[in-house]
Amino acid sequence: LLSIACALGLAHAHAAEPPPAEAAYAAVRPLIAEQQRLVAPQAVELSEAVTLGGLPQWVTVRGTDRSNPVLVYVHGGPGAAEMGRSWPYQRGWEDYFTVVQWDQPGTGKTLRHAGEAANRAHLTRAQMADDLAALIAWVRERLGVARVVLLGHSWGNVIGMDVALRRPDWVSAYVGVGPLMNLQANERAQYEALLAEARRRGDTTALAELQAIAPYPGDGEIPFEKINVARKWVMAYGGLAAYRSDANFYFRAARLSPLYAYDDRVAIDQGGQLSVPALLPDMRRVDHTAIREMRMPVFMFLGRHDLTTPASVIEPWLAQLRAPLRQIVWFEHAAHLAPHEEPGRFLVNLVQVVRPVALPQAAESAGVRGSAPSSPEARALRP
Repeated sequence: LLSIACALGLAHAHAAEPPPAEAAYAAVRPLIAEQQRLVAPQAVELSEAVTLGGLPQWVTVRGTDRSNPVLVYVHGGPGAAEMGRSWPYQRGWEDYFTVVQWDQPGTGKTLRHAGEAANRAHLTRAQMADDLAALIAWVRERLGVARVVLLGHSWGNVIGMDVALRRPDWVSAYVGVGPLMNLQANERAQYEALLAEARRRGDTTALAELQAIAPYPGDGEIPFEKINVARKWVMAYGGLAAYRSDANFYFRAARLSPLYAYDDRVAIDQGGQLSVPALLPDMRRVDHTAIREMRMPVFMFLGRHDLTTPASVIEPWLAQLRAPLRQIVWFEHAAHLAPHEEPGRFLVNLVQVVRPVALPQAAESAGVRGSAPSSPEARALRP
């Protein structure tokens, strides 16, 4: 979903050769790298390729204290690598969690270093879920932890939930951020919201373009031409980034990342073009709204303005879910990119709402069913 939006964001497209501005970006990156360097005695700071399912895949592990809970971030897209875009917000997380970023097969440093042919072989939902499970197994061994917080953003929620259901004993808490639950239901809700917004604004251009793709999404394969029209108006109406008609602050963040060279950024764009066609058939078959029980606390971090993955699909599902704890955290001034749009509130809620149930003593206690500290944005739902 993010990768389709990326394809519409022409402002961040890359030429074959680095643009003249690349020299200026390169001059700034060492300053950011030094500011973000972790120097505490118990800090961990790794960036390396880890072989998962036979494919070398790029991983970073960063945190100021090895005794903190581990959080594995499963990025969206498919193909929208977060590693190079996370620097504006992630440093604060690293004081409270050891954060694992993973460039999934088909994008970013994993695509650049292993090549297209090897990456293409991993572009199925089943294989990527296997790769994620292998990553968590590696994290457990490398960091000496029993469980991790698993955070799935957008498409990342698909394989994140797959693995949480498969290995609940490895997951202390699950966090969905703008989660994709059911593509067909998602696209229907999105389309209805776009039509309503276009009518509210009296936007005849949008109405004409949206009505021209009806019925959307339909019952069969969804043509890319129709998806692109829907995503165009999602972005224009602030449904990707709230109150904005583009998300260039997000798309362009990797330009200053100390972890990403120019060719790594090119591989994000290439990753979307590679991953979306390969994974769209699998995405169409996803129906995580059929899940009735999860054996760990489940938190849904939702942007109030999100038209990319509308909350109208997520809220009814969460209300019927059986889990030790289930909770919605709303971000009133965010859409689909809450960590970037409301970084302070996002961190506060990770620390106040998620971290307490992720601490070893909480994860092992039957008392986790009873309560988790709350924040003003959080609303708890208990069985």
